[in-house]
Amino acid sequence: MALRIPIRALLLLMGLLTPGLAQVLVPAAAPRGFWALPENLTVVEGAAAELRCGVSAPGSAVQWAKGGLLLGPDPRIPSFPRYHLEGDPTKGEFHLHIEACDLSDDAEYECQVSRSETGPELVSPRVILSVLVPPKVLQLTPEAGSTVTWVAGQEYEVSCVSGDAKPAPDITFLRSGQTISDISANVNEGSQEKLFITKATARVTPQSSDNGQLLVCEGSSPALDTPIKVSVTMNVLFPPGPPVIEWPGLDEGHVRAGQNLELLCMARGGNPPATLQWLKNGQPMSTPWGTKHAQAVARSMLVMIVRPEDHGARLSCEAQNSVSTGIQERGVTLQVTCDSPSAITILGSASQSENKNMTLSCITKSSRPRVLLRWWLGWRQLQPTEETVMDGLHGGHISMSNLTFLARREDNGLTLTCEAFSEAFTKETFKKSLTLNVKYPAQKLWIEGPPEGQRHLRAGTRVKLVCLAIGGNPDPSLTWYKDSRTVTEPRQAQEPRRVQLGGLEKSGSTFSRELVLVTGPSDNQAKFTCKAGQLSASIQLVIQFPPTNVTILANASALRPGDALNLTCISVSSNPPVNLSWDKEGERLEGVAAAPRSAPFKGSSVARSVLLRMSSRDHGHRVTCRAHSTELQETVSAFYRLNVLYPPEFLGEQVLVVTAVERGEALLPVSVSANPAPEAFNWTFRGYRLSPAGGPRHRILSGGALQLWNVTRADDGLYQLHCQNSEGTAEALVRLDVHYAPIIRNLQDPTEVNIGGSVDIVCTVEANPILPEMFSWERLGEEEEDQSLEDMEKVSEGSTGRLRIHHAKLSQAGAYQCIVDNGVAPPARGLVRLVVRFAPHVEHPTPLTKVAAAGDSTSSATLHCRARGVPNIVFTWTKNGVPLDLQDPRYTEHTYHQGGIHSSLLTIANVSAAQDYALFTCTATNPLGSDHTNIQLVSISRPDPPSGLKVLSMTPYSVGLEWKPGFDGGLPQSFQIRYEALETPGFLYMDVLPPQATTFTLTGLQPSTRYRVWVLARNALGDSGLAIKGSQISVTTPGLQEPSGEPDYQSPTEQPAGPSGLPLLPILFAVGGLLLLSHASCVGGFLWHRRLKHLAEGISEKTEAGSEEDRVRNEYEENQWTGDRDTRSSTVSTTDVEPYYHSMKDFSPQLPPTLEEVSYPRGLEEEDVAFPGHLYDEVERVYAPSWAWGPLYDEVQMGPYDLRWPEDKSEDPRGIYDQVAGDLDPTEPDALPFELRGHLV
Repeated sequence: MALRIPIRALLLLMGLLTPGLAQVLVPAAAPRGFWALPENLTVVEGAAAELRCGVSAPGSAVQWAKGGLLLGPDPRIPSFPRYHLEGDPTKGEFHLHIEACDLSDDAEYECQVSRSETGPELVSPRVILSVLVPPKVLQLTPEAGSTVTWVAGQEYEVSCVSGDAKPAPDITFLRSGQTISDISANVNEGSQEKLFITKATARVTPQSSDNGQLLVCEGSSPALDTPIKVSVTMNVLFPPGPPVIEWPGLDEGHVRAGQNLELLCMARGGNPPATLQWLKNGQPMSTPWGTKHAQAVARSMLVMIVRPEDHGARLSCEAQNSVSTGIQERGVTLQVTCDSPSAITILGSASQSENKNMTLSCITKSSRPRVLLRWWLGWRQLQPTEETVMDGLHGGHISMSNLTFLARREDNGLTLTCEAFSEAFTKETFKKSLTLNVKYPAQKLWIEGPPEGQRHLRAGTRVKLVCLAIGGNPDPSLTWYKDSRTVTEPRQAQEPRRVQLGGLEKSGSTFSRELVLVTGPSDNQAKFTCKAGQLSASIQLVIQFPPTNVTILANASALRPGDALNLTCISVSSNPPVNLSWDKEGERLEGVAAAPRSAPFKGSSVARSVLLRMSSRDHGHRVTCRAHSTELQETVSAFYRLNVLYPPEFLGEQVLVVTAVERGEALLPVSVSANPAPEAFNWTFRGYRLSPAGGPRHRILSGGALQLWNVTRADDGLYQLHCQNSEGTAEALVRLDVHYAPIIRNLQDPTEVNIGGSVDIVCTVEANPILPEMFSWERLGEEEEDQSLEDMEKVSEGSTGRLRIHHAKLSQAGAYQCIVDNGVAPPARGLVRLVVRFAPHVEHPTPLTKVAAAGDSTSSATLHCRARGVPNIVFTWTKNGVPLDLQDPRYTEHTYHQGGIHSSLLTIANVSAAQDYALFTCTATNPLGSDHTNIQLVSISRPDPPSGLKVLSMTPYSVGLEWKPGFDGGLPQSFQIRYEALETPGFLYMDVLPPQATTFTLTGLQPSTRYRVWVLARNALGDSGLAIKGSQISVTTPGLQEPSGEPDYQSPTEQPAGPSGLPLLPILFAVGGLLLLSHASCVGGFLWHRRLKHLAEGISEKTEAGSEEDRVRNEYEENQWTGDRDTRSSTVSTTDVEPYYHSMKDFSPQLPPTLEEVSYPRGLEEEDVAFPGHLYDEVERVYAPSWAWGPLYDEVQMGPYDLRWPEDKSEDPRGIYDQVAGDLDPTEPDALPFELRGHLV
């Protein structure tokens, strides 16, 4: 008898029976509980981890949950290849071992023990497996492995970014082996969740000692045994050392005329090496230079022939490179000794005022022999006043001649020459000349400027004054004076050029110099004078100007609310006087004015006072004094910023309610005003003060704001803030509103209602916030019409949501899902079953069900009655209308309830043909009504012919067949194929193996051949015989060139289409012969078969019009009850009957799959199943799953012919309850009438 078991129940049964599954095999006397609990564990990526779980729970299944996902009781955990359970299950050891941990294993885990007869389910505390991921790379900028060129002493920025890691790695920098302290680091989210990237930036100032050294970025992490490093090589540029000149000999600088001088200049150090340059008296000299890189030395050799004119010349060597801030120099002055008077010097000034004596001296260099000197003025020789000869160096002589004469205006511009001569130098003389400059004054001086009536000017006006003079030697200097001070231009370029002094210009004998002024207050009534020697000229200007300065004076510096402040505004100087006014942040203030007074620059000074009363709101405000000149239409302003000391005051924008999400961060801001700034911010929560130094989940920021992280709903509440400064204190309350995802706290499962009644499916949650539209409902079903929520009302009242159903119908029964989403992930989901109670409905497979048994008082028979209804059904039995006495020991009745499906099995022992061959009536009753069905107990007989023979597939050499078995007559039946080729006389037979199979492939056929095929049934009492219809079929095999697979057959009443492949004439002779020989038998057989056919067709029409099974869907059965046709007898016989001979030719049986090979529906592994399982997301430990309430089904006694797996289709994995053992599916009407299939006694 077919046993239909829910898939989850089957898996649970397999888990309890299969060796090696995670089941606790502890003696029943052991106390139920955990003897070893898992603990939080931290491992490095790639390492193995083991979470311990020791259980004392007899008869319970143990499994682990990862992040709320159950891993299953199988110790191998097939869905997670790296997971398995370790330990001895008999000792209660179920340790979760994870190989090669990666980031996907970073989650919460818990060990779960299922409910058993010894106690409820057990769940261990959740523990966290933290997987540390080391950083794989470091990215250095500049690029790692490269060489960077830097200048010593300059600051550079270097950044280093780590790869993905958990936790965020620490980054340090080392310069030449020394740690750099000036580092800023930022931690950002990585490419995946839970991974982080650290970016560190360092500021480096290299030194010359760092040249060629490494700059290293080092990343360290708890996941690394040794830090990872990347580096760059520093090429540091720095200036060279000072140059050194190696002088040949001991007397530096002393040389003789004509000497070949070689000087070596060296400079050490520097990157790049120094560039050397020789100079003579500041002028570059062309000399080569070279570098020895190994010693970092630059060398340059100067070679020159010394000449007499080189005496006193300065030779210098300069060293520099590309990063030198200046030029380093080493120099030497030449002292040249010569033998001739190659140099003559005239001492004294060649310039003198007219009619004054001029005194000059003429001196020669040391020479041999001595020379004589004489003076020439133009072409006129002058007599010297005194002549002297002195000894010189190296045996030479120095000659000197002094001359004094009267300077006259007409001598101006003449040449005065000193001539050296000697008898030894007869071929040449040496001369030195000067040009006389005789000074005399100018003849006239005057100033050109604004006319007399236009000298009242406004400050900022540009005025041009020109001083002119005629004659004079030297040219008149024309100096400008302001009052008594010389006028000069500003020395610093950033100063405004209010004065531009022109140069002296000459036009013939007329000289001029301009003075351009941008007038200012200091020019008011100032006297500008131009002087040339003893001559002078003057001009005076009147300037109008705004106040040069506006000053505000206060009577107090430290102000507090309520204090009086007196401010006085003073306009220092203006021309003409100005008007003063006060305002505070745009608000005009009235003040008291004072009388004007004289002020600098010949201007006027005015003052005005104002009295203010202070408040905390005035702090930081500006009180402005404005000085306005009506004539100039200009205003000069000054302000005084108020500094009011007051205790802390919370501003209007202070946030009083802060919203945060659970496990997220929260920032409680502070908007407070105080002067001075608050010295301390103290936070208290529920009477406890939060540490100002911070804690594991909080810190107080510099501005007083409180930052929390990993907040929980326990952090929800009022936080008191206490601010304090030297002036006082203030307090404020800030409420933290922690939002968290909804948790379903109450969901009545199942919810029951009578058909046609009304009911509310109530879903109560705990959540924050509570939103009006956060409840939604879904109906679970495979078809779209199954998921409709029409005629249902959705009601939301605070934390309770209702799905209101009016006039409940059977079609509304099933699984519903309450979904609660308040905007905080994840939404909560809860499953609830709606059970619609309805009156019993007994299944009627046929108008009258037959059960066969031998009436020899040694056999037994079992009558099956199945009905649907809610609530549970009570069965009663009658025999021929008389209530059955179940106290009779020959009658045994067992009732089974599986959800909304109920079965009653009536077993009749020692069946007697006289007493028990009767009509039995089964009546199903519950509080809502009743229904019944009739079962006829008959004797065993031959089986009925099969029906519904059809072709499944076809090839040139075979045909695949399928049929429906008939009534087996109460005994095991087998099947046989009979077939014939229409062109060939005789029949062929082939036994069907396995014997009970209803599909078979007939082989050994020929292509392009027409066959007629029958299927026969037989049991121990004989064959079924040939039915008129339903058990025979005609087919034509395809040719070799035709496609295979499509069935091509005709029923026995159809004629084949197309011409036959055989010759027409032989066929006609054969048919004619057969007709003549069998004429008599055909007439009789035809009459007999026609009678049987009419009778069978009449019965068939009645049975085919019978009622089809109502597909009653209820909460107890999610999937539709499938009406698989199975007409196998439910008879149980106590005698073994020897079967017919079964031919083994062409037999290749297909063995049934083992338990391990059974393929389950795909949805069981990859789709969410509704039942059994956790009904709710968050409260699985509080509300037990439905399968934990008791056995899924009771045991069903089955006969020896029922021990096989049901041949049903894959069922919906979400089916809550399925058919129980012994349930009979309805069968199609058989071909033969009822009275021809058995023998009633």
